[in-house]
Amino acid sequence: MDQVSWLRRRKPGIKDARKREVPDGLWRKCEVCGEIIYHKELERSLWTCPKCGYHFRIGSTQYRDILADPGSFVELLSGIESTDPLGFVDSRKYTDRLRDAKEKTGLSSAVLSGSARIEGRLVMLELLDFGFLGGSLGSAMGEKIARLARMAIEERVPLVTLASSGGARMQEGILSLMQMAKTSAMLARLHDEGLLHVVIQTHPTTGGVTASFASLGDVIMAEPGALIGFAGPRVIQQTIKQELPEGFQRSEFLLEHGMVDVVVHRKELRATLSKVLEFFSDDSRDEAEDTLDQARKQGL
Repeated sequence: MDQVSWLRRRKPGIKDARKREVPDGLWRKCEVCGEIIYHKELERSLWTCPKCGYHFRIGSTQYRDILADPGSFVELLSGIESTDPLGFVDSRKYTDRLRDAKEKTGLSSAVLSGSARIEGRLVMLELLDFGFLGGSLGSAMGEKIARLARMAIEERVPLVTLASSGGARMQEGILSLMQMAKTSAMLARLHDEGLLHVVIQTHPTTGGVTASFASLGDVIMAEPGALIGFAGPRVIQQTIKQELPEGFQRSEFLLEHGMVDVVVHRKELRATLSKVLEFFSDDSRDEAEDTLDQARKQGL
Protein backbone atom coordinates (compact mmCIF):
# COMPACT_ATOMS: atom_id res chain seq x y z
CA MET A 1 0.00 0.00 0.00
CA ASP A 2 1.48 3.46 -1.01
CA GLN A 3 1.61 6.42 1.36
CA VAL A 4 -1.37 8.26 -0.20
CA SER A 5 -3.63 5.23 0.14
CA TRP A 6 -2.51 4.76 3.70
CA LEU A 7 -3.24 8.43 4.53
CA ARG A 8 -6.72 8.13 3.02
CA ARG A 9 -7.45 5.14 5.22
CA ARG A 10 -6.35 7.14 8.26
CA LYS A 11 -8.78 10.03 7.58
CA PRO A 12 -11.38 10.75 10.29
CA GLY A 13 -14.47 8.61 9.94
CA ILE A 14 -12.64 5.68 8.38
CA LYS A 15 -12.53 2.79 10.82
CA ASP A 16 -9.37 0.80 11.39
CA ALA A 17 -10.01 -2.78 10.29
CA ARG A 18 -7.47 -4.21 12.72
CA LYS A 19 -8.96 -6.38 15.48
CA ARG A 20 -8.42 -5.46 19.09
CA GLU A 21 -7.66 -8.07 21.71
CA VAL A 22 -10.43 -8.48 24.30
CA PRO A 23 -9.30 -10.03 27.61
CA ASP A 24 -10.93 -13.32 28.56
CA GLY A 25 -13.62 -13.13 31.22
CA LEU A 26 -14.45 -9.48 30.54
CA TRP A 27 -18.03 -10.32 29.57
CA ARG A 28 -20.48 -13.05 30.62
CA LYS A 29 -23.59 -14.24 28.84
CA CYS A 30 -26.70 -14.97 30.88
CA GLU A 31 -27.75 -18.58 30.40
CA VAL A 32 -31.44 -17.69 30.61
CA CYS A 33 -32.09 -14.41 28.79
CA GLY A 34 -28.87 -14.18 26.76
CA GLU A 35 -27.95 -10.77 28.15
CA ILE A 36 -24.25 -9.88 27.73
CA ILE A 37 -23.02 -8.55 31.07
CA TYR A 38 -19.83 -6.67 31.84
CA HIS A 39 -17.83 -8.54 34.47
CA LYS A 40 -17.62 -5.60 36.89
CA GLU A 41 -21.37 -5.04 36.65
CA LEU A 42 -21.97 -8.75 37.27
CA GLU A 43 -19.74 -8.62 40.35
CA ARG A 44 -21.57 -5.57 41.68
CA SER A 45 -24.87 -7.42 41.31
CA LEU A 46 -23.42 -10.39 43.26
CA TRP A 47 -23.25 -12.55 40.13
CA THR A 48 -26.93 -12.27 39.30
CA CYS A 49 -28.28 -11.13 35.93
CA PRO A 50 -29.47 -7.51 36.20
CA LYS A 51 -32.07 -8.16 33.48
CA CYS A 52 -33.77 -11.45 34.44
CA GLY A 53 -32.36 -12.20 37.92
CA TYR A 54 -30.63 -15.46 36.95
CA HIS A 55 -28.18 -16.57 39.65
CA PHE A 56 -24.78 -17.53 38.30
CA ARG A 57 -22.97 -20.30 40.13
CA ILE A 58 -20.25 -18.96 42.42
CA GLY A 59 -17.71 -20.46 44.81
CA SER A 60 -17.41 -20.71 48.58
CA THR A 61 -15.07 -17.72 48.96
CA GLN A 62 -17.55 -15.49 47.13
CA TYR A 63 -20.39 -16.68 49.37
CA ARG A 64 -18.13 -16.06 52.37
CA ASP A 65 -17.73 -12.42 51.30
CA ILE A 66 -21.48 -12.09 50.71
CA LEU A 67 -22.62 -13.57 54.04
CA ALA A 68 -19.95 -12.75 56.63
CA ASP A 69 -19.11 -9.37 58.11
CA PRO A 70 -15.94 -8.03 56.44
CA GLY A 71 -12.80 -9.51 57.98
CA SER A 72 -14.72 -11.63 60.49
CA PHE A 73 -14.30 -15.08 58.89
CA VAL A 74 -11.70 -17.33 60.51
CA GLU A 75 -11.09 -20.60 58.70
CA LEU A 76 -11.14 -23.75 60.83
CA LEU A 77 -10.31 -27.41 60.15
CA SER A 78 -8.35 -26.60 56.98
CA GLY A 79 -5.95 -29.46 57.71
CA ILE A 80 -8.65 -32.08 57.08
CA GLU A 81 -8.24 -33.27 53.49
CA SER A 82 -9.46 -36.19 51.40
CA THR A 83 -7.22 -39.21 50.90
CA ASP A 84 -7.60 -42.18 48.56
CA PRO A 85 -8.56 -45.08 50.88
CA LEU A 86 -9.81 -47.28 48.03
CA GLY A 87 -7.01 -46.61 45.54
CA PHE A 88 -9.76 -45.58 43.12
CA VAL A 89 -9.09 -45.29 39.40
CA ASP A 90 -11.60 -44.69 36.61
CA SER A 91 -10.55 -42.66 33.57
CA ARG A 92 -8.07 -40.96 35.93
CA LYS A 93 -6.60 -41.57 39.36
CA TYR A 94 -8.62 -40.12 42.23
CA THR A 95 -5.43 -38.59 43.64
CA ASP A 96 -4.92 -36.71 40.36
CA ARG A 97 -8.49 -35.38 40.49
CA LEU A 98 -7.95 -34.20 44.07
CA ARG A 99 -4.73 -32.44 43.16
CA ASP A 100 -6.35 -30.65 40.22
CA ALA A 101 -9.35 -29.60 42.33
CA LYS A 102 -7.06 -28.09 44.97
CA GLU A 103 -5.10 -26.17 42.35
CA LYS A 104 -8.27 -24.95 40.61
CA THR A 105 -10.12 -23.74 43.70
CA GLY A 106 -7.34 -22.99 46.16
CA LEU A 107 -9.26 -25.06 48.73
CA SER A 108 -8.17 -28.13 50.67
CA SER A 109 -11.59 -29.81 50.39
CA ALA A 110 -15.09 -29.29 48.99
CA VAL A 111 -16.24 -27.33 52.05
CA LEU A 112 -14.87 -24.11 53.52
CA SER A 113 -15.45 -24.16 57.29
CA GLY A 114 -14.94 -21.52 59.92
CA SER A 115 -16.36 -19.06 62.40
CA ALA A 116 -17.77 -15.71 61.29
CA ARG A 117 -19.97 -12.85 62.36
CA ILE A 118 -23.18 -11.92 60.56
CA GLU A 119 -24.36 -8.45 61.56
CA GLY A 120 -22.20 -8.91 64.65
CA ARG A 121 -23.63 -12.30 65.67
CA LEU A 122 -21.12 -15.14 65.98
CA VAL A 123 -21.90 -18.29 63.96
CA MET A 124 -20.17 -21.38 62.68
CA LEU A 125 -20.26 -21.21 58.89
CA GLU A 126 -19.75 -24.03 56.39
CA LEU A 127 -19.78 -23.30 52.67
CA LEU A 128 -19.82 -26.10 50.11
CA ASP A 129 -18.00 -25.42 46.83
CA PHE A 130 -19.32 -27.02 43.63
CA GLY A 131 -16.05 -26.20 41.88
CA PHE A 132 -14.26 -28.81 44.03
CA LEU A 133 -15.30 -32.13 42.44
CA GLY A 134 -18.91 -31.00 42.23
CA GLY A 135 -19.08 -30.22 45.95
CA SER A 136 -19.36 -33.96 46.49
CA LEU A 137 -19.70 -35.44 49.97
CA GLY A 138 -16.55 -37.33 50.88
CA SER A 139 -14.92 -38.33 54.15
CA ALA A 140 -13.17 -34.99 54.60
CA MET A 141 -16.36 -32.98 54.14
CA GLY A 142 -18.32 -35.22 56.49
CA GLU A 143 -15.63 -34.94 59.16
CA LYS A 144 -15.43 -31.16 58.85
CA ILE A 145 -19.20 -30.72 59.06
CA ALA A 146 -19.45 -33.03 62.09
CA ARG A 147 -16.60 -31.26 63.89
CA LEU A 148 -17.94 -27.80 63.12
CA ALA A 149 -21.34 -28.82 64.51
CA ARG A 150 -19.58 -30.00 67.67
CA MET A 151 -17.79 -26.64 67.89
CA ALA A 152 -21.15 -24.90 67.56
CA ILE A 153 -22.39 -26.95 70.52
CA GLU A 154 -19.31 -26.15 72.59
CA GLU A 155 -19.50 -22.43 71.80
CA ARG A 156 -23.33 -22.31 72.04
CA VAL A 157 -23.69 -20.54 68.69
CA PRO A 158 -25.82 -21.20 65.58
CA LEU A 159 -24.59 -23.25 62.63
CA VAL A 160 -25.11 -21.95 59.08
CA THR A 161 -24.69 -24.33 56.12
CA LEU A 162 -24.61 -23.26 52.50
CA ALA A 163 -25.19 -26.28 50.25
CA SER A 164 -24.00 -26.68 46.66
CA SER A 165 -23.37 -30.27 45.67
CA GLY A 166 -23.89 -33.04 43.17
CA GLY A 167 -24.19 -35.62 45.97
CA ALA A 168 -21.99 -38.37 47.39
CA ARG A 169 -18.43 -38.85 46.13
CA MET A 170 -18.32 -42.06 44.11
CA GLN A 171 -14.53 -42.37 44.43
CA GLU A 172 -14.90 -43.11 48.16
CA GLY A 173 -17.73 -45.63 47.85
CA ILE A 174 -19.36 -46.72 51.12
CA LEU A 175 -17.11 -44.35 53.09
CA SER A 176 -18.86 -41.46 51.39
CA LEU A 177 -22.32 -42.82 52.21
CA MET A 178 -21.31 -43.16 55.87
CA GLN A 179 -20.92 -39.38 56.05
CA MET A 180 -24.68 -38.99 55.59
CA ALA A 181 -25.27 -40.82 58.87
CA LYS A 182 -22.39 -39.12 60.68
CA THR A 183 -23.43 -35.58 59.81
CA SER A 184 -27.10 -36.32 60.55
CA ALA A 185 -26.24 -37.75 63.99
CA MET A 186 -24.19 -34.69 64.93
CA LEU A 187 -26.94 -32.34 63.76
CA ALA A 188 -29.39 -34.30 65.93
CA ARG A 189 -27.14 -33.48 68.91
CA LEU A 190 -27.14 -29.83 67.86
CA HIS A 191 -30.94 -29.90 67.78
CA ASP A 192 -31.13 -31.59 71.19
CA GLU A 193 -28.97 -28.80 72.59
CA GLY A 194 -31.54 -26.26 71.39
CA LEU A 195 -29.15 -24.61 68.94
CA LEU A 196 -30.16 -23.19 65.57
CA HIS A 197 -29.15 -24.70 62.23
CA VAL A 198 -29.89 -22.61 59.13
CA VAL A 199 -29.44 -24.15 55.67
CA ILE A 200 -29.12 -22.16 52.44
CA GLN A 201 -29.70 -24.38 49.39
CA THR A 202 -28.13 -23.13 46.15
CA HIS A 203 -27.96 -24.50 42.62
CA PRO A 204 -27.56 -27.43 42.61
CA THR A 205 -28.25 -29.21 45.91
CA THR A 206 -28.72 -32.88 45.07
CA GLY A 207 -28.01 -36.50 45.98
CA GLY A 208 -26.67 -37.58 49.36
CA VAL A 209 -26.18 -33.99 50.53
CA THR A 210 -29.90 -33.28 50.06
CA ALA A 211 -30.70 -36.62 51.71
CA SER A 212 -28.74 -35.68 54.84
CA PHE A 213 -27.50 -32.43 56.35
CA ALA A 214 -28.83 -30.04 53.67
CA SER A 215 -32.41 -30.97 54.60
CA LEU A 216 -31.88 -30.90 58.37
CA GLY A 217 -32.09 -27.19 59.00
CA ASP A 218 -34.46 -25.57 61.47
CA VAL A 219 -34.85 -22.94 58.77
CA ILE A 220 -34.25 -23.80 55.12
CA MET A 221 -33.64 -21.00 52.66
CA ALA A 222 -33.06 -21.36 48.92
CA GLU A 223 -31.84 -19.19 46.08
CA PRO A 224 -34.26 -18.61 43.17
CA GLY A 225 -34.28 -21.27 40.45
CA ALA A 226 -32.02 -23.68 42.32
CA LEU A 227 -32.25 -27.39 41.46
CA ILE A 228 -32.91 -29.21 44.73
CA GLY A 229 -33.60 -32.92 45.05
CA PHE A 230 -32.21 -36.40 45.53
CA ALA A 231 -32.34 -38.05 42.09
CA GLY A 232 -32.37 -35.94 38.93
CA PRO A 233 -35.64 -35.14 37.12
CA ARG A 234 -34.75 -37.32 34.15
CA VAL A 235 -34.13 -40.37 36.36
CA ILE A 236 -37.41 -39.83 38.21
CA GLN A 237 -39.36 -39.42 34.99
CA GLN A 238 -37.89 -42.61 33.55
CA THR A 239 -38.70 -44.47 36.77
CA ILE A 240 -42.32 -43.41 37.24
CA LYS A 241 -43.07 -43.22 33.48
CA GLN A 242 -44.91 -39.92 33.91
CA GLU A 243 -44.40 -36.33 32.85
CA LEU A 244 -43.16 -34.17 35.70
CA PRO A 245 -44.83 -30.84 36.61
CA GLU A 246 -43.29 -27.67 35.24
CA GLY A 247 -40.55 -26.38 37.51
CA PHE A 248 -40.26 -29.70 39.32
CA GLN A 249 -37.42 -29.74 41.90
CA ARG A 250 -36.78 -26.02 41.54
CA SER A 251 -36.73 -23.93 44.69
CA GLU A 252 -40.04 -22.21 43.93
CA PHE A 253 -41.75 -25.61 43.46
CA LEU A 254 -40.32 -26.82 46.77
CA LEU A 255 -41.47 -23.66 48.54
CA GLU A 256 -44.99 -24.22 47.24
CA HIS A 257 -44.91 -27.81 48.57
CA GLY A 258 -43.44 -26.99 51.97
CA MET A 259 -39.92 -28.35 51.45
CA VAL A 260 -38.18 -25.00 51.93
CA ASP A 261 -39.22 -22.09 54.13
CA VAL A 262 -38.32 -19.13 51.95
CA VAL A 263 -36.76 -18.34 48.56
CA VAL A 264 -34.34 -15.42 48.84
CA HIS A 265 -32.54 -13.43 46.15
CA ARG A 266 -28.79 -13.48 46.63
CA LYS A 267 -28.73 -9.74 47.29
CA GLU A 268 -31.04 -10.28 50.27
CA LEU A 269 -29.36 -13.40 51.71
CA ARG A 270 -27.26 -11.67 54.34
CA ALA A 271 -30.05 -9.40 55.56
CA THR A 272 -32.55 -12.27 55.70
CA LEU A 273 -30.10 -14.54 57.48
CA SER A 274 -29.40 -11.79 59.99
CA LYS A 275 -33.14 -11.46 60.73
CA VAL A 276 -33.43 -15.23 61.23
CA LEU A 277 -30.48 -15.24 63.64
CA GLU A 278 -31.93 -12.30 65.53
CA PHE A 279 -35.37 -13.93 65.77
CA PHE A 280 -33.95 -17.12 67.28
CA SER A 281 -31.36 -15.42 69.49
CA ASP A 282 -31.29 -15.77 73.26
CA ASP A 283 -32.04 -12.04 73.55
CA SER A 284 -35.24 -12.47 71.55
CA ARG A 285 -36.22 -15.48 73.69
CA ASP A 286 -35.65 -13.46 76.86
CA GLU A 287 -37.76 -10.60 75.51
CA ALA A 288 -40.53 -13.01 74.52
CA GLU A 289 -40.48 -14.67 77.95
CA ASP A 290 -40.62 -11.25 79.67
CA THR A 291 -43.62 -10.32 77.52
CA LEU A 292 -45.37 -13.57 78.43
CA ASP A 293 -44.64 -13.07 82.12
CA GLN A 294 -46.11 -9.57 82.01
CA ALA A 295 -49.16 -10.89 80.17
CA ARG A 296 -49.68 -13.60 82.83
CA LYS A 297 -49.42 -11.06 85.63
CA GLN A 298 -52.04 -8.93 83.95
CA GLY A 299 -54.29 -11.96 83.62
CA LEU A 300 -54.16 -12.04 79.82
